Amino acid sequence: MKSIKKALIFGVLSWLIPFVASFFFFSPKGGLLIDQLLFKNIMVVVGSWFAAFLIIKYFKTVDKNFVKEGALLGLLWLAINLILDILILVPMGKMTMGNYFTQIGLEYLMIPAMTILVGKVLANKNK
Repeated sequence: MKSIKKALIFGVLSWLIPFVASFFFFSPKGGLLIDQLLFKNIMVVVGSWFAAFLIIKYFKTVDKNFVKEGALLGLLWLAINLILDILILVPMGKMTMGNYFTQIGLEYLMIPAMTILVGKVLANKNK
């Protein structure tokens, strides 16, 4: 990877920013203030936009092996997001692992899709 430190920091931010944003939709007692489906959709949009922003910032310093870099970055961020969710979000939400993966976890597969596709676009641009 071009910058493991930057990749790790951005990976944590890709999880932390939507997590912090989610607090605006809960009451002080922990109840959801909006419809659950709306909340879920908002979190997907927030997470996708911030991930896209971080991917662009990360790739600004990458000058070769774009697809490989995208794959490694995506897998790293996928692992970071899943681990942080399992350590923090699953216990907070009192979710089973099965419920977690069907309701939230599978959505993180869009991270490597985005990073690999950005890598592919950059690789094709430089041909």
